[in-house]
Amino acid sequence: MKDIGKTLFLREIGNRIRAEREYLGLTREKFAEIVDLSSFYIGQIERGDRTMSLDTLLKIADSLKLSIDYIVRGKSYDIKDFISMDAIEDSYGSSISPEIQELIEILTRIPKDKVSLIRDITKLILPHIK
Repeated sequence: MKDIGKTLFLREIGNRIRAEREYLGLTREKFAEIVDLSSFYIGQIERGDRTMSLDTLLKIADSLKLSIDYIVRGKSYDIKDFISMDAIEDSYGSSISPEIQELIEILTRIPKDKVSLIRDITKLILPHIK
């Protein structure tokens, strides 16, 4: 029974890595080149067939700009996340709609150097929505 749980856990980690790699438009081969690993090994990790060392996890997390918390647990826990969620819940109530959750997910994927651009575009659009 332990092996099934471990397999599911590794598969979930691999799914998150694959999803982010694909979101970034990277082939397995290109990603393997970036992290200096074989594409075969990346495939094994993404399928949950193989564990990885902490060094490999760090390389993958850094190259995908993901937190290790997100890769391992599926969520990032940062004080900024709690502050943001509190502000959103204050505005929208305790239940956050799937649309707001999707917006948050999209915003968390924006490279840091592009955040101000998204903020400026949002400010331009908002007056036309109200």
